[in-house]
Amino acid sequence: MTRVVVEDASYVVTVDDADTVLTGTTVVVEDGVVTALRPADDGPVDADSVLDGRGRLLLPGLVNLHTHLPMTLLRGLAEDVDLQGFLTRVWAAEGAVMDPGTVELGASLGALESLLGGCTTQLDMYFHHEAAHRGAVAAGSRHVIGPVFMDGPGPDGLAWDERIALMRAWPAAMDAIGGPEVPVPAMPHATYTCSPERLAEVAATLAEVGAGRRSLLTTHVSENAFENSDVRERYGASPTEVLAGAGWLTGDVPFVAGHGVHLSPEDRALLAAAGGAVAHCAGSNQKLASGALHWEEVHDDGVRLGIGTDGCSSSNDLDMWQAMRQAALLARLTSGRPDVASAHQVLRAATVDGARALGLGDLVGSVEVGKRADLVLLDLERPHLTPVHDVHALLVFAAGRSDVTDVLVDGEVVVRGGRSTRLDTADLLARCRERGATAGAAARAAGEAS
Repeated sequence: MTRVVVEDASYVVTVDDADTVLTGTTVVVEDGVVTALRPADDGPVDADSVLDGRGRLLLPGLVNLHTHLPMTLLRGLAEDVDLQGFLTRVWAAEGAVMDPGTVELGASLGALESLLGGCTTQLDMYFHHEAAHRGAVAAGSRHVIGPVFMDGPGPDGLAWDERIALMRAWPAAMDAIGGPEVPVPAMPHATYTCSPERLAEVAATLAEVGAGRRSLLTTHVSENAFENSDVRERYGASPTEVLAGAGWLTGDVPFVAGHGVHLSPEDRALLAAAGGAVAHCAGSNQKLASGALHWEEVHDDGVRLGIGTDGCSSSNDLDMWQAMRQAALLARLTSGRPDVASAHQVLRAATVDGARALGLGDLVGSVEVGKRADLVLLDLERPHLTPVHDVHALLVFAAGRSDVTDVLVDGEVVVRGGRSTRLDTADLLARCRERGATAGAAARAAGEAS
């Protein structure tokens, strides 16, 4: 048995159902599972590894509900354009440079950035999913990814039948790579790049290959107004209605809608009835001028909300603290109400609600005995975190990724003292700079051509 102990944490923000906050608490982790939350004055606990919690705040690892980790290598290559202009430039760069080796490299970089910032779980969507999974798992992430589907060849050049074959092979391939437990997902790009008939085939294939284990469906949904009008012109229905007609919203499999900015009341009713979730990417949506999701409408209609960063080529970073703050502030701006998107709600969206959206709520998302130890420690000995009056408000409106000192995933300390315990960071950065230069040249050529 391996035992890791966080001794005498000044605060433990559990994000349990009662939003319990503990003080002066020692957290005991045995073989990856939280086994005790005990008063620190009960005395020390023998352990294989000890983290000093004094002057620290412990909380569950953050859950990024929508991102594209390998696009760290494309950061800053599609600026001052809308979603359609962004796709034109980025897809050209992807087709030129994002082979499996490059994808693995970019996923490691993205996972490292995420983990150093306290994000332990990512719902990732990218081509060459097997390579991306290897890269992210190597960094220590709880990484959720599966085959991407498009009617056309896409940047990876695959035919439809090849994509279906990858879906059938993915559970075994994922098990072979290893890493913390995650669902088997299928992730068509969008309703404007996959026909309804093929979306139905994806859902049926996942039901077959995911039988007896956790599974998940996700895709981009109503990211901007043009997408809605384009899909309605093609099929006479909204993207959500297309998905419902393709058998995606039965409630049998967890479903995450990436973005969901322009959902109608009817769309929201369909999602709520199916137990679906929206991954709110406030930063990316604002940067691409895609629109503003109305938090209070989505929340009040019974749709679960999670927080996402989107990919680095649109949002430019994987900072979940900034994403939380943007979500809260945008919700108050659009509603005109300072009580919308409370700090409690937003923190839950970035932790336990994100985990539940993935079908992992029984494993992670809160600090509770019996759950897997995906945990983050923040240094409270910082001017901007002093004094502490409301810990939830502190986390959403004041804390940042530079405050993260230590991170556990599945009970393993993957970040200690602000440094990765798994990766040679200097070597990774050097290789990413070299490959990034090639991506930059391809993106600039695409921009000139368009």
